[in-house]
Amino acid sequence: MAVHEVSLRERKQQRAREEIVAAAYDLFAERGYAEVTVADIAERAEVGRTTFFRYFGDKQEVVFAGEREWLDGLELPRTERGGAPSFGEALRLLRAVAERICAGVTSDPEQYVQRERLLAENPELEDRHARKHRMFAERMRKALAERGASSETAVLAPRLALACYYTGRELAEGDPAALWPHVAAAFDAIRWE
Repeated sequence: MAVHEVSLRERKQQRAREEIVAAAYDLFAERGYAEVTVADIAERAEVGRTTFFRYFGDKQEVVFAGEREWLDGLELPRTERGGAPSFGEALRLLRAVAERICAGVTSDPEQYVQRERLLAENPELEDRHARKHRMFAERMRKALAERGASSETAVLAPRLALACYYTGRELAEGDPAALWPHVAAAFDAIRWE
């Protein structure tokens, strides 16, 4: 019986999060990001401010809703041959991670388009977005180092992967269907070994 109750509670929590995110995106589209407050979002979602802050630290976090969970869930795949990854292997592993990231951020194409517009129009959001990706690149650096990659590979490969992502993102110009093809092309343009 307790499992059912937890499951019901989790579904309610997920529904509340989704309602907050939907309300926020609707308000951002109507008024512009800067003109929307946490109180506005909570009111539109029909939740209290306390409930809002239970799920999000601030209104910026709403823009990146769900991103943290799936980014935290991404792991660096194992090398085919085992052992310390070479530079080329590290890039191939990171290419696979980048493909999953692109799939994650574009899983809701409409929200992706809205988020890209918000990032373009609000430098503080773009800055937060970039900081999140740098933290993820640092996590990949640590993962490569733990697998025995050289210091150069562990530092350079994640930074190149991040550059490929940003290159693809810029070339995609907000089109969710174009994101991964452009990111993949950026990876393909890097010559190694």
